[in-house]
Amino acid sequence: MAIDRKLRNERWDEDEADGQGGAARFKPLTKEEASQLRKRLPSLSPWRVVAVQVAVGVVAALLAALVTQRLELAWSVLYGAATVVVPGALMARGMTSRLSSMSPGGSAVSFMLWEFVKIAVSVVMLVLAPKLVQPLSWPALLVGLVLCIKVYWVALAWRGRING
Repeated sequence: MAIDRKLRNERWDEDEADGQGGAARFKPLTKEEASQLRKRLPSLSPWRVVAVQVAVGVVAALLAALVTQRLELAWSVLYGAATVVVPGALMARGMTSRLSSMSPGGSAVSFMLWEFVKIAVSVVMLVLAPKLVQPLSWPALLVGLVLCIKVYWVALAWRGRING
């Protein structure tokens, strides 16, 4: 077994040395290549995603009010949308600040921090829902919440279609 392990390690070292057996080596981009990559893969603003979530939440609440003729369902749908939009807006604000983009390590820590804030605010809003929305319809709230969460997938598909 020791011989077998040694042979595997030697093969690994050889692969790294000649660059043939492993993954492709990292090649830094030139200024022109980086510019072309940015043009081909434009970034999607988190604020645009939040704006679409607001629009989806408002439209869903209006549809709930029109279809059911019950205003309390519309408020529940709107609050469900808010449990996605408000934390998402907080995270977008935090991630687009100058402080969070100072270094790659700082960006990673900032992302984790704001993701935690986003989750915590969402949970607090859901816990407070029965006190803030009277009478509360949990199914309607969940419809608003799920519709606004699905906007993330639509944004990814939209970005993919723009690039493709």
